[in-house]
Amino acid sequence: MARSKHRQKPAARPEPRRREVDPGALTQVLDVTRCRPLTEEEFQLLQAALETLVFLTLELERKDATIGRLRRWLFGATTERTDQVCPEPAAKGDAAAPAAEGEAGSAPEKGPRRKGDSHGRNGRKDFPGATRVKVPIENMKSGDPCPKCPKGKVYPLPIPKVLIRVKGMAPIEATVYELERMRCNLCGEVFTAAEPAGIGTEKYDESAVAMVGLLKYDTGLPFNRLEKLQKALGIPLPATTQWELVEDAAETLEPAVAELIRLAAQGELLHNDDTTMRILDLPPMLPLDAEEGDRGRTGVYTSGIIARTHGHDIALFFSGHQHAGENLADVLRHRAEDLPPPIHMCDALPHNQKGIKGTLLAHCLAHARRNFVDVQPGFPEEVRHVLVALKQVYHHDELARQQDLNQQERLRFHKENSGPIMKDLEAWLRDQLDGKRVEPASGLGKAITYMLKYWQPLTLFLRVPGAGLDNNIAERALKKVILHRKNALFYRTGHGAEVGDLFMSLTHTAHLNQVNPFDYLVALLRNAEAVADDPSAWMPWNFREHNSAGAKTA
Repeated sequence: MARSKHRQKPAARPEPRRREVDPGALTQVLDVTRCRPLTEEEFQLLQAALETLVFLTLELERKDATIGRLRRWLFGATTERTDQVCPEPAAKGDAAAPAAEGEAGSAPEKGPRRKGDSHGRNGRKDFPGATRVKVPIENMKSGDPCPKCPKGKVYPLPIPKVLIRVKGMAPIEATVYELERMRCNLCGEVFTAAEPAGIGTEKYDESAVAMVGLLKYDTGLPFNRLEKLQKALGIPLPATTQWELVEDAAETLEPAVAELIRLAAQGELLHNDDTTMRILDLPPMLPLDAEEGDRGRTGVYTSGIIARTHGHDIALFFSGHQHAGENLADVLRHRAEDLPPPIHMCDALPHNQKGIKGTLLAHCLAHARRNFVDVQPGFPEEVRHVLVALKQVYHHDELARQQDLNQQERLRFHKENSGPIMKDLEAWLRDQLDGKRVEPASGLGKAITYMLKYWQPLTLFLRVPGAGLDNNIAERALKKVILHRKNALFYRTGHGAEVGDLFMSLTHTAHLNQVNPFDYLVALLRNAEAVADDPSAWMPWNFREHNSAGAKTA
């Protein structure tokens, strides 16, 4: 009998159940084995450790073992979606709420794609910045007789046939104008061709400056990498020149950022968070009561602040020794005194609240949820109970967004639908600790303690109109900072950090308001005098109105 060409795959080994194990407890069990038999609990603890060791050893010996598989087993899934964190089937009634767009780690389900509205992965509507070329049918216009039949007439269809052609080019392009010159052989006079109209007087156009700033501070492309790319493409652009361009542009753009700060201070909802940063030439910030020999504060951070004001989102970035709370307090000094207290959304770190007074504090529900996600391997059923409850709350928030409810209607909707869920969850959490079903020092106990400690700010969305559920929008904004830190590693000086914060504030604010950041930067740079005279007229949501009213266009 001939052997099969395909080897049968070995049966998958069952993964050992994860348990929280104290290394000291294992040592005690080993010591006990020398003097008496093991109890059932001690035996199970030792058995779990042995199964884990055997499983990992066999995994490492497999030829098809991958780092990704081992990482998933050791640290869990990278996504925080409920169905990924808790893969067990939900109990009856748990699956009533589908995954909502607002849930941490989840993504909305894609609807059916309409026929004729696509052109590969991205349809024609996904190319708003592309050049549009209308191609008419030769020798035919509306009302002409049909070439195929003698009686019919042709008429235009509302949707044309679409062809998309994508070409590559250098990020920064250059044009060399060679002006012809002639000289009189008698008198020696030199005649030069006239310069083409519209080429300007500066070597570097505002569009080139905007592109350099966008590549550096919005996409994280360091100056030296862009220099190598441009040199390879035959259009040299030294890193020092790039810095000089963005440094000079920062002075032009500063009034617009100052106006963003003023508007952000009037916002009704403020988010803030920070991440570490490195600035090489930045002296320590000494406290006011610093004693001799005190080094002061040496940590460096970049704070991200997102403000919602009059339906627009504003992003601000500040780098230096100050924490996120201190930077937000500086912004709020520009707030009008007659305005009601704003909602301040952040996580529970004291740094995010330092120096801030007179706000309605709201804490991030996603942070509290993440504490349970981290301990899921040891407490799968308890974690599932919490995640399913929060999943329903996020689902209700997504329904409110889809129905375009105003703040009062959204508050009423959450009170009716999410209020009972959160009330039951609070009772369940307290019962876990009061009934001594969970050890307070365990991972689950700490997650429950955190949530109960900050229950009031975590549930502000059930009492105050406009309060959000989480601080995810600020964390997403900081990804821009982290990308820059990962690629450029550091700012050389505090002035360099200020330039970076300025460009990031403008470009990310444009993104939040669905505006092309390149067009926005070009418009600001080409209309420097108008921006300085009235920066409020040159915000991302209204600059096009003034561009079309006689100002230069991008």
